Amino acid sequence: MNIPLVDLKAQYKTVEEKAMKAVSEVLSSASYIMGKDVTEFEKEFAEYIGVKHAISVGNGTDALVLALMACGIGEGDEVITTPFTFFATAESISFIGATPVFVDVEKDTYNIDPLKIEEKITKKTKAIMPVHIFGQPAKMDEIMAIAKKYNLKVIEDAAQAVGSEYKGKKSGAIGDVGCFSFFPTKNLGCAGDGGIITTSNDNIATIARALRTHGSGENGQRAYNLLNNINEEVKTSEGHDDTVYNPLKYYNYLIGFNTRLDTIQAAILRIKLSNIDNWNEKRRENAKMYDEKLKDTGLTLPFSILESKSVYNMYVVQSGNREEMINKLQDKGISTGVYYPVPMHLQKVYKNLGYIEGDMPVAEYLAHRTFAIPIFPELSIEQKDYIVDTIKDINC
Repeated sequence: MNIPLVDLKAQYKTVEEKAMKAVSEVLSSASYIMGKDVTEFEKEFAEYIGVKHAISVGNGTDALVLALMACGIGEGDEVITTPFTFFATAESISFIGATPVFVDVEKDTYNIDPLKIEEKITKKTKAIMPVHIFGQPAKMDEIMAIAKKYNLKVIEDAAQAVGSEYKGKKSGAIGDVGCFSFFPTKNLGCAGDGGIITTSNDNIATIARALRTHGSGENGQRAYNLLNNINEEVKTSEGHDDTVYNPLKYYNYLIGFNTRLDTIQAAILRIKLSNIDNWNEKRRENAKMYDEKLKDTGLTLPFSILESKSVYNMYVVQSGNREEMINKLQDKGISTGVYYPVPMHLQKVYKNLGYIEGDMPVAEYLAHRTFAIPIFPELSIEQKDYIVDTIKDINC
């Protein structure tokens, strides 16, 4: 039996008819850029997360970059974040000229350790960027309390956590801004690249909307007026087709980007969003089964805090014999993934920051022990039993 880590083909089959119809409608409309499906998806996603605004962009990395800039963070500033994450988290901070300041993580949740944040705060610190790693929210009460004490922005990297909850509130609706990725392997993924910014702050939303389209048009003018305390009427672009011609886009007010969610991707995401709660529940069911049937193995299983509701974007376990484990699983046709083999503070690109091995002992410990096994919603009973039986047969 061969089981992939993520089965995108199996998921596609569950939405194929609706997806093909939606894509066909977009193609026949010829409204490929900022079309109706983009507007509708943004409304639906904002409502789902529980925020006032959702600003779609080209990918999750751009969501982080624009969120940071919209919060006024830039050259010379510092942003506190985790070393145990995908590179985009730290990269986005560096891209805008700020410096990522790494804080070690908790050994059980893999999330940033709130108890270690305050000691890293300096006069240059402007924000905290927690990552809801593998779909489990960080301890946001403690993080928000620290942010309030030091007047810092909180930007949630919720790339892996669509639908996850902390104390009944969805990730992306707790901090000042939330950032999501719709990369195909995410629990809510499109058929390519995509991302979105969520916020209930009107000013942040206005600036983010301007930045995603070259700082131009009515959103560019609104952002410019906001940043310069100007009170004047703003022209609107109603009735113009962004795909073919919109005269307002030739009036630029900020230095921005070209980072938009394609209408086709938005159409697909609208269909998938209607299924996300069901898919997330199946992930939790799969995780519960693993928790029960793998508890007596030599693996350290994922730990969920009582206050959170994880979506298990990945089911990540720990083993002191990781390489042996994944090789034996591979021999049996079971795919795995190592997340993450090198923590951010030890990446060569950050050598200039002066971190050395031993500075983040928990993240370094996890980097040598963690790996993911399949947990996607479409896993059959036979596949799950095969995974469990295979792991039990291996001397962990």
